[in-house]
Amino acid sequence: MTTPPAPLDADTLYQRCDPSRLPFETTAELQPPAFPPGQTRALEALEFGTEIEDGSFNLFALGAFGTGKYAVVRDFLEQRAQRDEPPWSWGYVYNFDEPDKPRLLRLPPQEGRKLEKGLENLVEEFRTAIPAVFESDEYHNRVQELREAFKRRQREAVEAISKKAKEKDVALVNTPNGFTLGPVRDGEILDPEEFHKLPEEQQETWQAAINALEKELKQSLQQIPKWQKEAREKLLALNEEMLRVAVGQQLQALEDDWEHLPDVTAFLGGIRDDIISHVNDLDDEGSTVPEEILNQYQLNLLVDNADLEGAPVVYEDLPTHARLIGRIEHYFREGALLTDFRLIRAGALHRANGGYLILHARQVLMQPFAWDTLKRAIYGKQVRIESLEQFYTVFTPISLDPDPVPLDIKIVLIGDRLLYYLLSEYDPDFSKLFKVQADFEDTLDRNPEHELDYARTLAALAQSNNLRPLDRSAVARTIEHASRMAGDNEKLAAGTRPLADLLAEANHIAGKSHSDTVGSTHIEAAIAHQEKRAERLRERAVEAILRNTLNIPTSGERIGAINGLAVSQLGNFSFGLPTRITATARPGRDQVVDIEREAKLGGNIHTKAMMILSRYLGSHYAPDGELSLSASVAFEQLYGTIEGDSASVAELCALISAIARIPIRQSLAVTGSINQLGEVQAIGGVNEKIEGFFRICRDRGLDGTHGVLIPEANLPHLMLNHEVRSAVAAGRFKVYPIAKADDALERLTGQPAGEADANGRFPAGSVNWAVADRLLHFQTVTRHDASHGEDENG
Repeated sequence: MTTPPAPLDADTLYQRCDPSRLPFETTAELQPPAFPPGQTRALEALEFGTEIEDGSFNLFALGAFGTGKYAVVRDFLEQRAQRDEPPWSWGYVYNFDEPDKPRLLRLPPQEGRKLEKGLENLVEEFRTAIPAVFESDEYHNRVQELREAFKRRQREAVEAISKKAKEKDVALVNTPNGFTLGPVRDGEILDPEEFHKLPEEQQETWQAAINALEKELKQSLQQIPKWQKEAREKLLALNEEMLRVAVGQQLQALEDDWEHLPDVTAFLGGIRDDIISHVNDLDDEGSTVPEEILNQYQLNLLVDNADLEGAPVVYEDLPTHARLIGRIEHYFREGALLTDFRLIRAGALHRANGGYLILHARQVLMQPFAWDTLKRAIYGKQVRIESLEQFYTVFTPISLDPDPVPLDIKIVLIGDRLLYYLLSEYDPDFSKLFKVQADFEDTLDRNPEHELDYARTLAALAQSNNLRPLDRSAVARTIEHASRMAGDNEKLAAGTRPLADLLAEANHIAGKSHSDTVGSTHIEAAIAHQEKRAERLRERAVEAILRNTLNIPTSGERIGAINGLAVSQLGNFSFGLPTRITATARPGRDQVVDIEREAKLGGNIHTKAMMILSRYLGSHYAPDGELSLSASVAFEQLYGTIEGDSASVAELCALISAIARIPIRQSLAVTGSINQLGEVQAIGGVNEKIEGFFRICRDRGLDGTHGVLIPEANLPHLMLNHEVRSAVAAGRFKVYPIAKADDALERLTGQPAGEADANGRFPAGSVNWAVADRLLHFQTVTRHDASHGEDENG
C-alpha cells in the first residue's frame, strides 16, 4: 500500500537570495557588465555576422518581447563599429551632359564637407568677381574700342561712296529712310522737275552714274550685318576672355586642391565650360550670373561622415520606402512641380552605408513596399532612389534619375521568434539575405555567478536611467522577483525592460521616503503597486466566487465534482483562479463525452488531452476488453474557449469519483497534465494557480484542510508569495506534489488508490477496486440490455 505524498515544507516553495552573500553594499560600487549575462549564444552570432564580409550574411535578432534585444544589439554594434574605419562620404552634383541624371561623387569621409564649403566659396566668388570684371575700366574701354571700330568701318565705307559720288556730281544724302543719291549742279541737288528739263543725254549720263553708285552703295550696306556679327563675336570673345579671367584663378585653385580625385576635377572642369557657355545669359548689364546657373555649381552632400570615429550605426524607427532609400523633394514654381539635384535626400541605407543598420522587422513589414525595397537594395548591392509616384500614379511630376549609391552594409532585423520562423517559411528570399540568427535567451541559470552579473546589470540600469543605487537587500529581492518572472526558482528572467520599469517605480517610492538608496521595501512596494493597478478583473472574479455567483465550493465532499485551476493572461498580468469541473458516468460503450468539444468550446490541445484520458481509463481498468462506460466531463460556468491539458488530472479524478461514487474533498484543488500511462506531467503558471486558489480559501477562512495538488515535476518552478508561504509554515494551507494519477486519488479521496496484482485485480476497499467493480456492473448492465434487445428483435 502506497503512502499519500506529504505536503511540501515552506522552504521548498521559494528560493531566497541571501543578501549577505552579495559582495557589495550598494550597486554604486559595481561596474556595469560589458553585455547582459546569459546571452553568449546571441553575442557569438552577432560577432560572426558582423565579421563575415559576405553581404548576404545579415542578421536577425530574435527573442521574447522585453529581453532587451535592441539595447544589446545597439551596444554591441557601437563597440564593433569603433574598430572600423569611417566610410566614404557621398554627394550629388549637377550633370552638365544629362541634367536629369545627377552625378554621384565618392569622397573621403573628412573631405565631403571641405568640398561643399569650397564650392560654396567658389559660387560666392563668382557673385562678386564676375560683376567686378565686367564693371572694370579695362572692360569698358575694350567694349568702347569694339564699338568705335564698327562705327569707323561703317563710316569709312559710306565716305568712300560719297567721295566717288562727288567726282561724278552726285550727292549721297542720309535721310530718315536711309541713304539716297541725287544729281548736283552748282553745289545744289536738282529736284526731279529740274532734272527732267535737262537734255536727255545728260539725264542718261547722270542716271547711269547714280545707278552705278547705288549698286556700289547697296553692296557696301549689305556688309553691315556681317560687320555687326563680327562685332558681336568679338564682344562675345571679350566676354569669354573676361569670364575666364574672373573664374579661372578660383577654379584653378580648387582643381589643384582636388587633383587626387579625378571625378571632382572633372566636375570643376565642367563648371569652367558651363559658366563660359552661359556668357550670353548674363543680365542686361552683362555682369550678374543668374542664381539658377550658380546653383548648378554646388554640392548636395548626401552623407557627411566627417564626424564619425568609426563605422556608422543607424536605427530607423519608421522604415518606410522613402526613409529607407531616400527621396527627391519638389518645389512649386508658376503652378508646376519642379526639382533639382540639391533636393535629393538621403535614406537610412545611405546613412548606414559602410556600417550597420538596425530595423524592427515588424515595422518594416507593416510599411507598404518597404520590405521589397530593402530586399532589392541588398540583392543589388546599391541604393537607387525611386519614387513610388512614378509607378502608381497617372500624372507624375518632373523627377530625376540620380546615380545609384554602391551599398556595403550589415543589416540587423529585430523581432520575435514567431515572425522569424514565419519569414523563414513563407519568404524564400529571407533565408538568402538574413543567414545569421542571433537567438536571445529568455532566461539564464540562477547561480552565484549569474546573480552577481545580474546585480551588475541592475547597476547599469540604475546608472543609465539616473536612478538611486540599490542596496544589497533590494538587489536580492529583485533577483527573487526575476525568478518569479521566469516561473522557475532555478532561472532568472533575462529581460531588462520589466526590470527597468520596476527600478524606476522603486526609485520613485524611495524618493518619496527621502531615502538615498533603493531598498527591498521599495522594491516590494513597487511590485505590489504594479499588481494592484492590474488586478481589477481578478478582484471582480474573486468577488463573484465569494458571493457564490460562481460555484466554487472549498469545503465538504462531492461525488463527480472537483476544483481545477486555470491561468488568465491580461496584458502583462497573469493570475490564477479555480474552475469547477464535473463528471457523470453511466453504462455505455467506451464513450467519454467532452462537453466543451461538443459545444465547440474546446481547443485542439484540450481535445487531445481528453482522448489521452479516455485511453488511460480503458487501458487501466479494461486492458483486455471493452470499456463499458458512457461518461461526460464539463467545465461549469465557463463560456469561453477551453484550451490546454493542465486540467486532465482533475478531469480524470472527477470521472473516477463519478464512476466509483467516491466523494472528493472540495477543500483541495488540482492541476496537472496526464499521459496514457497515468503519469502526471508539468504544467505552466503553477505559482499563479496556487495563489489563485489560496486567495479564495483565505477569504473564506483557512482551517488547515485547504491545499493544492501540483505535478511533482513543477517543484523547481515554485516561487510563491510570502502570504502563501506563511500559511504553509503555519500549517493552514498545504501544497502536495503528485507524480501519478493514484497520488491524486489518494489525497483527494482519503482512500488508498490500490495497485493491481499479477492478475490485474485491485485490492478490495481501494479506489481503483471500486472503479473496476462499478465498471464490471456497467458491463453486466450493458450486456443484459444488449441481449434483451436481441430477444425482442428476434
